[in-house]
Amino acid sequence: MSEPGALRMRLALLGREVAKFGVVGGLGVLVNLAVFNLVRHTTELPVVRASLVATVVAIAFNYVGFRYFTYRDRDKSGRTKEMTLFLLFSLVGLVIENGILYAATYGLGWNSPLASNFFKFFGIGVATLFRFWSYRTWVFRALPAKEAVQTAESFLEQAEPVPPRQARRRQPDHV
Repeated sequence: MSEPGALRMRLALLGREVAKFGVVGGLGVLVNLAVFNLVRHTTELPVVRASLVATVVAIAFNYVGFRYFTYRDRDKSGRTKEMTLFLLFSLVGLVIENGILYAATYGLGWNSPLASNFFKFFGIGVATLFRFWSYRTWVFRALPAKEAVQTAESFLEQAEPVPPRQARRRQPDHV
């Protein structure tokens, strides 16, 4: 394959990955903000603690989405390591996300519902950039090419054989 063709294919694959990450992440943002506002307005928890609860719920939601949708084709052999790394990088994302909210709330005194939601959302955005990089680089690692080929071959071997009449290819007229 030519270099421009290979680059186009890599960009297309990255685009699909970003889109899938975005779907799961977008739903995770909705879960995060819904839980945040629900906890904030129905309990006496301070803003950042309500945000921590919401972030933890969203992290659990996102793991399921990433493992079984976005990165379902990635290596599944080391689930304990995967989960440990996911939680570690999610914790860093949690600190980024809620650190921004903490700075706005307690450092700048912006504690209105609108300000809290804005800085919560902004923190999610900044943390998402870190999470995307860390999850794709360290947590949901791509299968090595040899393992990917073996997986594809075993899948094809399990498929039903095509009847001979349908399997024949048309021969060129000038043989």
